[in-house]
Amino acid sequence: MTRTVTIQNYTNPLDAPIRAQNCADFWSKFRGLMLQSSIPLDGGALLAEDKSSRMNASIHMLFMRFDIAAIWIDSDMIVVDVQIARRWRLAYMPAKPARYILETHVNQAKHFKIGDQVSFTYD
Repeated sequence: MTRTVTIQNYTNPLDAPIRAQNCADFWSKFRGLMLQSSIPLDGGALLAEDKSSRMNASIHMLFMRFDIAAIWIDSDMIVVDVQIARRWRLAYMPAKPARYILETHVNQAKHFKIGDQVSFTYD
């Protein structure tokens, strides 16, 4: 069973928190949102790495049916990069090392800025 994680932005509070699937193992991280037909506005996937890195925090958009907001977060729970990731693009990498990658609805990008403090609550 997949765990769910609730993401809050303390710096710029969200109207509704994002509830994402927790992707901590290789296959769930590899898959992310790939092959899904859509994503709810408050949904997504949170990919977790063992340590902060630019390379390990890179994502691919192959086999994606829709664009997403990619929000990279470091070990201190600070947003280090925000990008709109376009479907079928080969790769996106954060500007700074990140430990977590939040893949969420493209409309959520406007709610996150570099330097924002975020939190995760695991269900």
